[in-house]
Amino acid sequence: MKQRIAHIALLVNDYDEAIKFYTEKLDFELKEDTKLGETKRWVMIAPPGAKECCLLLAKAADDKQRAYIGNQAGGRVFLFLFTDDFWRDYNKMLERGIHFVRPPKEEKYGIVAVFEDLYGNLWDLLEPNDKNKSVQL
Repeated sequence: MKQRIAHIALLVNDYDEAIKFYTEKLDFELKEDTKLGETKRWVMIAPPGAKECCLLLAKAADDKQRAYIGNQAGGRVFLFLFTDDFWRDYNKMLERGIHFVRPPKEEKYGIVAVFEDLYGNLWDLLEPNDKNKSVQL
């Protein structure tokens, strides 16, 4: 049997502002943007080099969904952005105005810092080291 997680839905307030943030601030690639109706689009983005999983930007359709924008994980780190060069990406993100809520820290599995996306979702920026095979790129 073979399975994989293909997409993770990320609630957003507006498709275009989310696309702009992820492509211009984090260098994600816009993989698809297909109109599905008057207010719904199929928008997929991914970090450069990603092969397994994409984020599906899902515009909140009602007040209940809008209440979860920026808090899909209840205030915990929600998504993990692995990198092959922590300091390159960390410094670039700082220059682009990304807000880090926890500074860089050396952990047994690699170097990590926590940042917020445009809606307040928390992300780990992580460069794994060779000591922990479960967090390799």
